[in-house]
Order: sequence, then structure tokens, then C-alpha cells
Amino acid sequence: MKTVLKVIVNVLVWIVLILALLMTVMVFSSGRNNGIANLMGFIPMTVESDSMKPTFQKNDLIICKEVDDVYKLKEGDVITFWTLIDGQKVKNTHRIVEITELDGDRSFITRGDNNEIDDLVPVMKGDIIGQWDGFKIGGFGKVMSFLRTKTGFFICIVIPMAVFFLVELYKFIVTLIELKKPQLSEEDEEEIKKRAIEEYLASQNKEQGENNEKVSDSEA
Repeated sequence: MKTVLKVIVNVLVWIVLILALLMTVMVFSSGRNNGIANLMGFIPMTVESDSMKPTFQKNDLIICKEVDDVYKLKEGDVITFWTLIDGQKVKNTHRIVEITELDGDRSFITRGDNNEIDDLVPVMKGDIIGQWDGFKIGGFGKVMSFLRTKTGFFICIVIPMAVFFLVELYKFIVTLIELKKPQLSEEDEEEIKKRAIEEYLASQNKEQGENNEKVSDSEA
């Protein structure tokens, strides 16, 4: 039972470590790339509005894929792209409702599923960040946003990794101590067991003798 629990604990510890490392890569990757994390072509995004409701909504986590060829995009695809809102460059994720081509160049008219009108600014191919692959986790975007803060990074990444390395250091020290202990041969172990048995039998005989003497005294 102890062995099973030990294995389970080790597996959980490694899972936590792997998740912490993935989160670390995502946070640092997004910090170097205008807030966009990229893990081998997969881009996790936090939804920041309800414009695509009910497909997904604010604070959901969605996964987009890099677009290798914009000419493979078609109407109905959902893309994440850079756009201007109130004079600021921001990320947006909407559905393609129309594709236009001019002089061999392609642009996209988009609209949120929860909006009644198309987006005012067409999306050029250079503005496209990725294409939504249909994967989402409801509400998990809050976690990603929290991890990007100093407090979130410390609590969810630094502390678990520190605990992991302390546990592994403890195991390493215990192993070294065990290795430094003198190893007894099988003959020595048998001799120790034999002596322990003899001492136990001697103590039992002595105790039995004392009890017999007490009985004799009481009868006299």
C-alpha cells in the first residue's frame, strides 16, 4: 500500500512540475511576443469579450493554430487577428464572413457571432495571428491572466517548482546516507537474528523462573 501511495505521489509531483514548466514557457513566450504565447504552433488565448457568444465567451481559454497559408482559410473559419479598437492595437477573435481579393492580395471581413454588424476594419493577411481549432476551456482564461501577474507566477509556478526540487533533494540526501551505511553480509544478519532469538528466549526463561519462585513462596 505504501509503495502504491509513493508512486501516486511521485506521479502527481511530476504532473505539477510539467504543468509549471509549461506555464513558465507560456508566460515568458507571451512576454517576448506582444502577449502571444506560442507552443510549437499552438497559441493559447484568453477571450476578452462576449462578442463570440455562445461559441465561446469572456474569460474562456481557446487554442489557435498558426496559419501557414492564408489561402486555405474559408468563410466560417474563426481567426484571431490584430485590429484597431478606439485607436489601440488589440487582439480579436471573430468569424470570417466574407473573403475579398484584390491584385492577388487577400483580406477578410469578420464578425462576432454575437454581433449584428461586420467589423469595420478588414483583416489583412499580415494581421492574422492564428486560426481557432475548436478547443476551449470555460473560464480558464482567468487562470492564464492571473499567471501573467507577479503574484500568480510566484504562487502557481515558483512555489511548486521549489517544493519539487526540495523533495528531490531530500530523497537524494537520504539515498546518500543509506549508501554510506555499512552493509551487513548475510552471515552477519543471520548471526544478529540468532542472538536476538537467544536473548529473547533467555529473557522468557528468566521471567518464567521468577514467576515459579513467586508461586512456590506463596504456597509455603
